[in-house]
Amino acid sequence: MKVAVRLFAGLRELAGTRALELDIPAGAVAADVWPALDLGEEPAGLLVAINKSYAERGTVLAEGDEVAFIPPVSGGAFLLSELPLSLDDAVHEVASDDAGAIATFTGTTRARSRGREVLRLEYEAYEGMAEAEMERIAADLKARHSLVEVAIHHRVGIVGVGETSVVIAVSSAHRGDALAACAEAIDTLKGSVPLWKKEIYIGGEEWIGQGS
Repeated sequence: MKVAVRLFAGLRELAGTRALELDIPAGAVAADVWPALDLGEEPAGLLVAINKSYAERGTVLAEGDEVAFIPPVSGGAFLLSELPLSLDDAVHEVASDDAGAIATFTGTTRARSRGREVLRLEYEAYEGMAEAEMERIAADLKARHSLVEVAIHHRVGIVGVGETSVVIAVSSAHRGDALAACAEAIDTLKGSVPLWKKEIYIGGEEWIGQGS
């Protein structure tokens, strides 16, 4: 049977393609797909998604399934954009007469990282799944805090030094909930949303992993 395979970040560069079709035996499970790609040893920390949802390695595949291999993610209402981000837009999305506080976070590209001069960042996302994961994060925050709304906007493509890569806005009746949820949002975003960051340095480049 045939399945579609999606690859991202360093895996895409390793394979020389971001998407391919693979013939696998009927009854194959998700764990059977990586060996069939013949790309060497499976990288540590690799996650698997089937049809844009995270899945266990033992999940049985069906004809036409899309299997995506998710490298450890870097770190709208849930928006991916190749255009510059606006914090004002995110704040506008969460503004409400019921809100007594709006907490925000803005992430920008710094000029030095890991002791090297940064020229630019390049972000890549698993579109469709990334936005859905942002929405799941917002729903979880709302379930655990007294919030009104949550907005998460993230850049994809090239982001220059000093430019904004992510903005988050959280509104709540009380500042404590808004501040706590905003901090949790960026930490969770870095750990679960399929977004990857490449740092381009003077004389080199590197894909940056989870929690960056």
